[in-house]
Amino acid sequence: MRKALPPDFAYVIEELITEKEEVQDKEAYYNEIIHTIIQIDRAQEFIIALSQLIQRMVIDHLHIVGDIFDRGPGPHIILDTLSHYHSVDIQWGNHDIVWMGAAAGHLACIANVIRLSARYGNLDTLEEGYGINLIPLATFAMETYADVNCDLFSIKYNTDYNTKDLDLDMKMHKAIAIIQFKLEGSLIMRRPEFQMEDRLLLDKIDYEKKTIRIDGKTYTMKDVEFPTVDPENPYALSKEEEQVMERLKQAFQKCEKLQKHVRFLFSRGGLYKVYNSNLLYHGCMPMDENGNFNTFTIDGGTYSGKALYDILDQYARRGYYSKHNPAEMQKGQDVIWYIWEGPNSPVFGKDKMATFERYFIEDKETHTETKNSYYRLLDNEDIINKILMEFGLDSKHSHIVNGHVPVELKKGESPIKCGGKLLIIDGGFSKAYQGKTGIAGYTLVANSHGMRLVAHEPFESAESAILHESDIFSDSVILETSNSRISVAETDGGTEIKETIHQLEMLLRAYRDGTIIEKSL
Repeated sequence: MRKALPPDFAYVIEELITEKEEVQDKEAYYNEIIHTIIQIDRAQEFIIALSQLIQRMVIDHLHIVGDIFDRGPGPHIILDTLSHYHSVDIQWGNHDIVWMGAAAGHLACIANVIRLSARYGNLDTLEEGYGINLIPLATFAMETYADVNCDLFSIKYNTDYNTKDLDLDMKMHKAIAIIQFKLEGSLIMRRPEFQMEDRLLLDKIDYEKKTIRIDGKTYTMKDVEFPTVDPENPYALSKEEEQVMERLKQAFQKCEKLQKHVRFLFSRGGLYKVYNSNLLYHGCMPMDENGNFNTFTIDGGTYSGKALYDILDQYARRGYYSKHNPAEMQKGQDVIWYIWEGPNSPVFGKDKMATFERYFIEDKETHTETKNSYYRLLDNEDIINKILMEFGLDSKHSHIVNGHVPVELKKGESPIKCGGKLLIIDGGFSKAYQGKTGIAGYTLVANSHGMRLVAHEPFESAESAILHESDIFSDSVILETSNSRISVAETDGGTEIKETIHQLEMLLRAYRDGTIIEKSL
């Protein structure tokens, strides 16, 4: 408690919270403390400090199980808040990782970030939240796509969106989408080890017939008006597109606020976290229909299970930090993109990202993105135990905490899988998902009594909360209770404390037996 006290009011609060009713003649003293705070006009600051102390003490440590970005208009605000939090870790989601790749300067990641922001009317996050200049893209789109049909690139905007920008944003949306498909195609050809040749689609288009051939079938396309695509060399950027992407790359790399947030994600985050006998990750453990872990091969090494998570995490960090080795950095950034949408990515968890098909092909059979077999095996206890043991955990007393896939509670879906061994806590905290899930997200709370899952109702506004004197309503489901309260000694933090105590005892013995000589008396 003493460590958490706000410096400006530490002495005052410590005096007040240690009040003892049985001590006589103290009431006047405590009342005088309160009276003085009011008299010197510090009451408001004192209330805020006390409220923040309560918040600090209620939550000892916070886990964020992925996808801060692309879930609404304010990721920069969320990250500003989290970066000042006293104790937090983050398990990267696929949307976080693509922003991290963009911040590193990877062109395919940059194109994905801008396309998603354009599609969902969130370009303000880039322009106002991070100060990234999109004028080069806007100018290019206005000139190159001036007379081009962009109807397929409508904007899914919310009530805060300024519709006067609609026409321009649709042009920018199409322009960056075409650039993305080109960049991704070049990347796939550069990295055959990714085994994503099925995503090479621009060269499968018949522009005269307005058709495309995929997996041996021919489909009609809704749009083939691509003014910058050369059918003879479809994956090459035009000179103008190269210039636009180079300027955007500079804007992302030189944005100090974005770089600060991404450094925070790297320093406080990773692809998974083992904490107090719990395994936390955003997506899945890639596996086949029999529950065998899928493999990924890179640089001659083949990885699966925990090793797959570890090697992808390592390459992601190289993609951002290996500035002294450009080739290693490029490879790392390409792997970041693979983590975003690769078929064996543990945070993506599907066989493909059918972005191209959803834009241009009417036949919905091409839109299907098959989830990894992991999601069909969530209630198989042998499989869940296998995953837990892969990360060195006791399968009898451990849990998997999973994000990524919103739980559709209104359709009767439960976030509790495999008898409580696996918990999916993505319930649509983002407003965009609340219509689909029927709630406003889950929080998993663990304390000395056990674990409970809290489902939140949508939060209307701060004004409404004040007017109706109501905050976020939540329903709790008790998942697990302990017969005896869990002590600090049984946690990871307790293990560290015991090790510190042991080292201090050794130090004390060394002083007492003269092994270490005191420097001064």
